Amino acid sequence: MTLIKSISGIRGTIGGKAGDTLNPLDIVKFTSAYATLIRKTTQVKSNKIVVGRDARISGEMVKNVVCGTLMGMGFDVVNIGLASTPTTEIAVTGEGACGGIILTASHNPRMWNALKLLNEKGEFLDKAQGEEVLRIAEAEDFEYADVDHLGKYIEDSSYDQKHIDMVLGLDLVDVEAVKKAKFKVAFDAVNSVGGIILPKLFDQLGVEYTGMFTEPTGDFQHNPEPLEKNLGDIKALMQKGGHDIGFVVDPDVDRLALFCEDGTMYGEEYTLVTVADYILQHTPGNTVSNLSSTRALRDVTNKYAGCKYTAAAVGEVNVVTKMRETGAVIGGEGNGGVIYPAAHSGRDALVGIALILTYLAKKQMKTSELRATYPPYFIAKNRIDLTPDTDVDAILVKVKELYKDEEVNDIDGVKIDFPDKWVHLRKSNTEPIIRVYSEASTMEAADEIGKKVMDVVYSMV
Repeated sequence: MTLIKSISGIRGTIGGKAGDTLNPLDIVKFTSAYATLIRKTTQVKSNKIVVGRDARISGEMVKNVVCGTLMGMGFDVVNIGLASTPTTEIAVTGEGACGGIILTASHNPRMWNALKLLNEKGEFLDKAQGEEVLRIAEAEDFEYADVDHLGKYIEDSSYDQKHIDMVLGLDLVDVEAVKKAKFKVAFDAVNSVGGIILPKLFDQLGVEYTGMFTEPTGDFQHNPEPLEKNLGDIKALMQKGGHDIGFVVDPDVDRLALFCEDGTMYGEEYTLVTVADYILQHTPGNTVSNLSSTRALRDVTNKYAGCKYTAAAVGEVNVVTKMRETGAVIGGEGNGGVIYPAAHSGRDALVGIALILTYLAKKQMKTSELRATYPPYFIAKNRIDLTPDTDVDAILVKVKELYKDEEVNDIDGVKIDFPDKWVHLRKSNTEPIIRVYSEASTMEAADEIGKKVMDVVYSMV
């Protein structure tokens, strides 16, 4: 059993002893700490906090504890029910709320759940705010409201449609072009909230669809991380023919993976690349992705005059911060996370779906033909296991020095950019390992350069 406390929230497995897992006592403590921070820092004149959740089996229990605790802290709770992460983010600003809590463990298996914490902009807390939540929780430095100042409880089920209205209202989403294309799509909702909102989106886009695992039971029928090794069912469906594109989302619908019409995986790294290509044709500007994302986004950005790519540290909040600094028109993460500021500053699979369908409709190409227009890169993912007393930071400093003649970025671990490939070494926040991501024009070359740098690290240990 596991409880992981970090600046982005608290996550863990359900059941077990207090302090060891995500259980009611720890949920109360961290919710109280978050509410205390919001009370001190919010700039909006509101007493509302939005709560939304994915379809996990434990979701009802966690929701009840969170909502009751927020009311006990004196906040009015707006419970939007079963909702995607981007829907909940939109609801925070839609309600003029001073914060929000998303109850989802993203792609983690069914026994996990988490509290993801939002500020008044519907964005994840920054590092300083996250650390303050952890400090308040550790010190139990919070105070509950008296009987005359308890919060109220409100349920609002309107935000799925408001989310869809926002997506369809984007300037670069052409609903009529999508309807005219008469697409037939397949999608895998992995038994969570995608099974509720995606059919509504497809209906309003005039798209014929076949859904898989659409019942939001939280009893995931496969590993919920949208990687090819977990997606045999939709792959087999696409291989039978009859569908133009396949979409796969994770349980909270902020990541988007694609399948081509012939059943080949489009590559989750290329979801953002494709959206960016379309956006930059119409609104030239800067792009951002994290250091562990494909070089293809940089290549596509460089096609357009005056457009510049910038890398950010890993983590959505870091990408959003860098996008603001650079005035980026599109950005995100290579795990299928599209962040389009014209919509909102959060990863959103619905935005990705609508933009990609529009682009396909306008290009009048097969999905596999569109994929073939982008540079072919492959990412290998490895790890270096170390002992708890190993000085990981010192190792990374030595690696940086060893490769000083190459292009090196050290804003998040060490990334070494070679002319035709790269390697990114990054310390894990939760265990004594170094994550090693490497990319090249073939998987063999990516794995080879990654393991070459790993050998260098092993020689230092």
